[in-house]
Amino acid sequence: MKNNYCIIMCGGIGSRFWPFSRENQPKQFLDFFGVGRSLLQMTVDRFANIIPMENIYIVTNQKYASLVKEQLPLLKEEQVLLEPARRNTAPCIAYAVYHIKACNPDANIVVAPSDHLILKEEEFLSAISKGLDFVKTKSCLLTLGIKPSRAETSYGYIQRSDSVTDGFTKVKTFTEKPNEELAEVFFKSGEFFWNSGIFLWNVDTILDAFRKFLPDVSARFDLGADKFNTPEETAFIAENFSYCPNISIDYGIMENADNVYMQCVDFGWADLGTWGAIFDIATRDEGNNAVLKTKAMLYKAENNIVALSDPNRLVVIQGLKDYIVAESGNVLLICEKEKESFIKNYIADAQIRFGDAFK
Repeated sequence: MKNNYCIIMCGGIGSRFWPFSRENQPKQFLDFFGVGRSLLQMTVDRFANIIPMENIYIVTNQKYASLVKEQLPLLKEEQVLLEPARRNTAPCIAYAVYHIKACNPDANIVVAPSDHLILKEEEFLSAISKGLDFVKTKSCLLTLGIKPSRAETSYGYIQRSDSVTDGFTKVKTFTEKPNEELAEVFFKSGEFFWNSGIFLWNVDTILDAFRKFLPDVSARFDLGADKFNTPEETAFIAENFSYCPNISIDYGIMENADNVYMQCVDFGWADLGTWGAIFDIATRDEGNNAVLKTKAMLYKAENNIVALSDPNRLVVIQGLKDYIVAESGNVLLICEKEKESFIKNYIADAQIRFGDAFK
């Protein structure tokens, strides 16, 4: 286990969950389900079952340093890697990988977002352990493909090939979020799996991939390879990180590499990226309404999601159907569920009209 490491990406704003998720406290730091643990804390708890706590790293924006330390007091300061700017997942992952390489050149790494829900934890941990054993001896990039339960348009898809090694399937293609017609074709074919955004690899394998496909990133970090895991690391990152291109690991590496494999899994996974995703997994009442952590009285109301930050506040709703009703701090949002993709526009408009107090 000493060679197994975990990188948890924790720098996003989570704007699609506005107004619950705000720039000063994004969704990964919130307790959505009233269980007493935030999404970030639940993610760390999960991986700590199979990864030594000292080998778990959080990569986040420097403005969230105090939130991470407050929620994860058992982590040492050097386990919280702070990004001075937002540059998407590829530079985020590269930063952590270079740091881990300096700590342990034999490291095997699992990379995961901080905002996923896993319902079947034992199956999940078994899949991660099996994947880490696979990448330890194989020079490949491994991703977890989720068996789809519906034709979903908000997830990326991975197509499997007929080539299988030790139970792991070679990836044929990646497809970003498809339209409804294409998603239906993918779902019915049985060849396509949802892209979970969870990756596993050996430290040298992913560094080789960065140097081949994202040299703008690797060249920048190679300049200071001897500074990682030293007192000079923070200054080096502050000076160089912002020069990295803004690009995801999927676009930059996974879609281009020819050594990508997939582990086909089904462990009750949900990417909590939208209000719709929360609605899908939440407990519903007789009117198919999902009410989160609040008191509500609903009359002739159907298929709504209701979420208030104050559990003692009562909301009374009459006649609404297929709406999001969400209130937090100084913002109340009432929006058709099918229009939730416009939430980012609402945030931008609020900033223009009323300033930064509502973002």
